[in-house]
Amino acid sequence: MDRREFLNLTALGTLGAVALSGCAGGGGGGGYAGPLPVAPAPVASINGKVMLGIDVLAAEGFARLKGLRCGLVTHRAGVNGLGQRTVDVLARAPGVQLTKLFGPEHGIDGVAKAEVSVKNAKDLRTGLPIYSLYGATRRPTPEMLSGLDVILIDFQDVGARSYTYISCMRYVIEACFSLPRPVRVIVLDRPNPLGGEKIDGPFLDRKWRSYVGAYETPYVHGLTIGEIARWAVATPGVLELDEATRRRGTLDVVTMRGWRRSMTWNLTGLNWVPTSPMINSAKAALGYSMSGLGCMDSGFSHTSGPDQNFRFLTYPRRKAADLMAAFGNAVPGLVLQPQQMADGTQGVYLAVGDWPKLRPTSISLHMLRQACVWAPNTFASFTAAKRELFIKHLGSEAFFEELRTQGARIDLGRWMQRWDGDAAAFRARTAAFRLYT
Repeated sequence: MDRREFLNLTALGTLGAVALSGCAGGGGGGGYAGPLPVAPAPVASINGKVMLGIDVLAAEGFARLKGLRCGLVTHRAGVNGLGQRTVDVLARAPGVQLTKLFGPEHGIDGVAKAEVSVKNAKDLRTGLPIYSLYGATRRPTPEMLSGLDVILIDFQDVGARSYTYISCMRYVIEACFSLPRPVRVIVLDRPNPLGGEKIDGPFLDRKWRSYVGAYETPYVHGLTIGEIARWAVATPGVLELDEATRRRGTLDVVTMRGWRRSMTWNLTGLNWVPTSPMINSAKAALGYSMSGLGCMDSGFSHTSGPDQNFRFLTYPRRKAADLMAAFGNAVPGLVLQPQQMADGTQGVYLAVGDWPKLRPTSISLHMLRQACVWAPNTFASFTAAKRELFIKHLGSEAFFEELRTQGARIDLGRWMQRWDGDAAAFRARTAAFRLYT
């Protein structure tokens, strides 16, 4: 293995053991009166490979679904450990009545581009109807949910707040709990590809909650989708529901076997399935958390070829040497590798030299400040619409205003220290809802 491959692997690395059993019997829904119980003792994985929630559900003989009419919210990466679609696994499972499918942004097949509306359709393999939750509506309507006893959610998240599958999950939970006869929600848990130890970056101000920021969390949240669901359902104010409605709902999380918090994707033993057109690899998933915020209308770009999505930084009329001079030693744990493409484009590849030291979002913050050095009017000239979208992604109106007015003079150290405090507080608030050690 050469040094670059080692660094790329280190960017997503570590492995371990986990708890089986989630929030069975309500999991923070109906009748909740305090912190959820801590996860039971770790259960070994099979053959060193993480067992996903769907695999554990199958190993249980689908007992949680017997006699229930089921809907499934999923996407292209909703597969079991063998790469088989969760749709097909449930459709052929004995005693399971799968009747409806629901697809998020990018569609159930994962090919639609970001922010492109998706229409309702039919699944060609099973013949089941697919209701789009990124088209005419982003919340399942009562009509869509009619006839269902339970909705299963099987999404592969990337660990960053603005990636919209966790937003879709929140909207589905709210819709299910809001019915006169609530529909039970079961989350099939999956690894956070960044692991469960990193909590980093700008904290979301509540007034800026949106589909690209549905939870008040740091940008890198350090939770699995099952843990997010447990915290959201059990904590007043996280969901947009009144207290009586929140308490009537029922959540169940099917936890993984063989995953622990120190684990990043490359040691799960699982193959990455593209979660969206641009997140076509685990390296891109990490890159999204690193460069996604820094490339928002700043002049920076993050891609040059499908194997470098969110990892290859360029800036108009700037050479690799310019980027090295600007960022060379700015972010501990990050290694910038100068590169030139076949067309002459120069930039730097974001590799990871020391994962424990790395703060994933730091490079984005430095990119935003550097944009003000190279083009001082970058953020001062934002339209109202562009400003709103920027803040919804980043999360902090105060930070944007300082960036707009102070430009390159913005005190990043002060902001990062402030967000460190927010991260510590968030870690403490969510500790009771963690499922893995």
